[in-house]
Amino acid sequence: MYKFPTALRHLRTRERNLEWSPHRRERKARLSSFRLAGRVTCLLRVGVTMSTRPPMRPPGNAPAVLLGFQPALALTGALCLRQNLGSSSPGKKQNKENTITINCVTFPHPDTMPEQQLLKPTEWSYCDYFWADKKDPQGNGTMAGFELLLQKQLKGKQMQKEMSEFIRERIKIEEEYAKNLAKLSQNSLAAQEEGSLGEAWAQVKKSLADEAEVHLKFSAKLHSEVEKPLMNFRENFKKDMKKCEHHITDLRKQLASRHAAVEKARKALTERQRDLEIKTQQLEIKLSNKTEEDIKKARRKSTQAGDDLMRCVDLYNQAQSKWFEEMVTTTLELERLEAERVEMIRQHLCQYTQLRHETDMFNQSTVEPVDQLLRKVDPAKDRELWVREHKTGNIRPVDMEI
Repeated sequence: MYKFPTALRHLRTRERNLEWSPHRRERKARLSSFRLAGRVTCLLRVGVTMSTRPPMRPPGNAPAVLLGFQPALALTGALCLRQNLGSSSPGKKQNKENTITINCVTFPHPDTMPEQQLLKPTEWSYCDYFWADKKDPQGNGTMAGFELLLQKQLKGKQMQKEMSEFIRERIKIEEEYAKNLAKLSQNSLAAQEEGSLGEAWAQVKKSLADEAEVHLKFSAKLHSEVEKPLMNFRENFKKDMKKCEHHITDLRKQLASRHAAVEKARKALTERQRDLEIKTQQLEIKLSNKTEEDIKKARRKSTQAGDDLMRCVDLYNQAQSKWFEEMVTTTLELERLEAERVEMIRQHLCQYTQLRHETDMFNQSTVEPVDQLLRKVDPAKDRELWVREHKTGNIRPVDMEI
């Protein structure tokens, strides 16, 4: 039986090891992608409605890679494995350009990615637009998209608190106004006015006391129906947001750790492949049992390094998948909480305007008796009454006679 020359046989072995089981690698990558796609499908069934309509884009030139995170593209293990392995084959070069890792998160490459479908098209949902990190305007670092959403939530809580404080100031003004009105109604100025005008003037002062009572009731209702609900809404909100932040931050740290392990494993594989290549080149020059034994050992180490890299990439994909699922779930929850907060404030401000209208109506009712008496003011009648009471005589003087 004809046998290949030893050098040629080892050369083919070298080529096989440098390629490092591409079929096995592709199978594991596809399985990893299928597992993630299944988990994402479950998420979308629960809280996200997929649409076949073209995705909406925000204004400006935001890169498409940031507009909608499609996990089946971003988390393919085969693409991760083929990055930076030192191969010059055209297929691997193209795969290397299909993804890009930013701050340990893998995205489709903006130059080669297909159009991504938003998870909730036309809704401008939190779950579609906060996957990438943003440069921190107050420093040189970056701010995670989720942290930006948290700041929005905490700012909303602060705005709600300030609105409550504003209503409290309004209540103080109402109370002070009512107090001054009641005090003024007891004033004795013009108390000696008589007749129908005197009755109207007395009613004016009484209406002040009635109006003071209306404003006191208005301030009390403002406190119980507007200020207090605004102040007490989600008392433990900051604590809940802290728990949420720690949870997502821990997942992101775990993702960074997995990414570091991938890079370490990729570096180890590159070194093992380089070592195997060197030993194979030595074999072509000098044949010896020792060299062949070294090649076998280097081949085993290279294979082991490849298996370690596959395992690290699989763990990284699992960590990113978990982070992705929690991000979708949590951002949708933050979106719901924000809508709930806005609606709650709207309802209580509507209650404020309703109370204000009622106060105006009651105030109007306090001046209606005044209007009625003012319409009855009759100077002639007042003169008659006053003359009847205070007259001194109706006999007029006449000329003196001599």
